[in-house]
Amino acid sequence: MHKLNLFLIATTALPAALLTPAQAQTVSEPSVRGHVSYLAGPALRGRGSATPDEAAAAAYVAATFRGYGLQPAPGMTGYTQSAEITALKLTGPAQLTANGTAVDAPLLFSSTGQAVSGKLSVFAGTDPKQATGEVVMLTGTGINPLRAAGALDPARTRLVIIRATPEVRDYYQRIGGAPRLPRTFRGEAPSPRPTVVALADAVFDALAAQGGADIALTLPGLVEQQLVTTNAIGWLPGTDPSAGVLLVSAHLDHLGVRPDGQVMYGANDDASGTAAVIELAKALSQGKKLRRSVLFVVYGSEESGGFGARKFIQSPPVPLDTLVANLEIEMIGQQDPKLPAGTMMMTGFERSTLGETLKAHGALVTADPYPEQNFFQRSDNYALAVKGIVAHTVSGWAVVPTYHTPEDTVERLDLPFMTRAIQSLVAPLRSLANSRAKPEWKPDGKPAAE
Repeated sequence: MHKLNLFLIATTALPAALLTPAQAQTVSEPSVRGHVSYLAGPALRGRGSATPDEAAAAAYVAATFRGYGLQPAPGMTGYTQSAEITALKLTGPAQLTANGTAVDAPLLFSSTGQAVSGKLSVFAGTDPKQATGEVVMLTGTGINPLRAAGALDPARTRLVIIRATPEVRDYYQRIGGAPRLPRTFRGEAPSPRPTVVALADAVFDALAAQGGADIALTLPGLVEQQLVTTNAIGWLPGTDPSAGVLLVSAHLDHLGVRPDGQVMYGANDDASGTAAVIELAKALSQGKKLRRSVLFVVYGSEESGGFGARKFIQSPPVPLDTLVANLEIEMIGQQDPKLPAGTMMMTGFERSTLGETLKAHGALVTADPYPEQNFFQRSDNYALAVKGIVAHTVSGWAVVPTYHTPEDTVERLDLPFMTRAIQSLVAPLRSLANSRAKPEWKPDGKPAAE
């Protein structure tokens, strides 16, 4: 067994009177189970981004913050922050034609929400940046079709047609079994991107033989929706207003209910992280007041474009330059077999001193074993990191097999691991909150501003 685990188990087995405040067991498995059972239970139907279910989850978190004695954040009168979103929804199947003849069963992955037409350009190469044309068909082998489609320049290519491989179909289910259509803050224009359509093998091969054909994609039944996404925010004021603020965060939402009626519960992603934020708010609000203030935030609409985190950055309750560090918690409900036993990975661990600082005080964190996956850039921490704030995400297993599947349920969580992981963050965060030192970026660790 890992030495850190032995130490943690030994200390949590001691009588409470023999434990220091930093060591005291403040996170219990029944409490963790209670939070994730509600958040990822049938009542909240998968907490779909910018849905009433997401709002109900935010209200639940807000109530726990208030119950633990946290205050509304500066300038706020309550514990929730909302943003209005405009979203497009397709109520009928996309229709694709070649020279006026219908192409069978196009699987629409993503779209600008606009009809597209143009001459078909068939590209058999492996470097998508060399593809040209308004409508491009990617026939090259040995490439990731979706990744290649995303690399095309939307200023030159409006429609990309790819093969519906088993991996492509699996990913379609993992994004919710519905096309990704534009969502924007109300009044904003959507970012340009190519529309992506996948075709079954026989249909794909038949169309690939028609280079130069007139292609048209239409989207009948497209409707516009006005939605609201919700963050929950709690404030634990410190004794020294000049000491800066720690931000502990997670994302609240998941994929909700798929078009086929299947609920995507999102227990690991990210009811686990949301429960961790709740438990850390409870633990850090107990005992002697901290020197630094701590802001606890759970974001809405991470899954549909990071809108909750973007709203927080646009309208922060405290100036962003007062944030000393951000610890984002995501998918800590299972442990990656690639990691040392009992530990969580921290994305971008080598980029700053935050991971080392937390680990030195007992946090069960280590480096990310998947640097090629760029997880540092794929969570809500990144939007703050590009602002210059030392911000990282901790995860138990970033590529867990239940990721974005209906099997991501409470029954699949490793609650003992999750409880120990959360508990291991209490003393390090308390120490950082009482410290005069600040985490710093290492040379070349700070990401470039976007």
